[in-house]
Amino acid sequence: MNQQENIETEEKVEEKNLSMDDFKDELNQSFKKIKEGDLLTGTVIGISDTEVTVDLNYYTEGIIPLAELSNDPRFSIKADIQVGDTVTAVVLREDLRTGNIVLSTKNAADILAWDTLKEAMEAKKRYTVKVASSVNGGVITYIEGIRAFIPASQLATHYVEDVEAYVGQTLTVVIITVDEDNQKLVLSAREVLREEESLAKTNKISHLQIGLVTSGVIEKIAPYGAFVNIGDGLSGLVHISQICGRRIKSPNEVVKEGQEVTVKIIDVKDGKVSLSMKAVEEDAEIVDDVEEVSFEYSSGEEAGTGLGSLLANLKL
Repeated sequence: MNQQENIETEEKVEEKNLSMDDFKDELNQSFKKIKEGDLLTGTVIGISDTEVTVDLNYYTEGIIPLAELSNDPRFSIKADIQVGDTVTAVVLREDLRTGNIVLSTKNAADILAWDTLKEAMEAKKRYTVKVASSVNGGVITYIEGIRAFIPASQLATHYVEDVEAYVGQTLTVVIITVDEDNQKLVLSAREVLREEESLAKTNKISHLQIGLVTSGVIEKIAPYGAFVNIGDGLSGLVHISQICGRRIKSPNEVVKEGQEVTVKIIDVKDGKVSLSMKAVEEDAEIVDDVEEVSFEYSSGEEAGTGLGSLLANLKL
């Protein structure tokens, strides 16, 4: 036997051994004892109006009844699962009549989902959900197949009286409570909205120009100064020392809530805006002086002539 024949013979032996090994693995898998509560993964090979058939790589097939497919009442056996999908399910029992294994993807989802939800809460993961229905004090939706509650107080940044109006709406939420023992999952849209408002406010503040003079309305007075709403959702503090040119004991001596004032932005730091009313008065005098004597700088003889003209007008 030549070398080439030896190589071909060895390849055939290896191929035969590989096939036998694979066959043994599959055979062992097919006779593996399956018991109630086992978590199995299989491939969808059939779908009817009442059940889904799953290939478990076992001597018999798995059957998932319609009622065991999902916790979500919106689930559709025709639209939400396809032949070829990989599913994970819990063994419920063996059907003695057919010999098939009865499975539940609903129970499997519960087992896997709670761990996922705990991790999502810690990571402050955001979910986009659609409100399914309203109940007393809030609304119901689903995450990872688990029924979730959004209290009325967590639907918006303002007070919500008509929770029914939110049914069918899509909300972005975070998880605020995960209690597997009591099957309690609580979500919040308000926290997401507040975070977005805070980011938007920080962005607006970062673009404010120091030295800008604008008008605003005093919204609150404190012993140390007055808070002024300058519009676009922004407020700043006029410290008591910046209210006027004279020393005062209380802001109430000069201003009152609801009063419209003109302020100058004098500092923006750590998301806080510092304002001054006193600086506006001082700047007003400076602006008047500059307008009275307006200098236009250029080069060469023009500059000298301009300055000479100004000196010529001086009376000694």
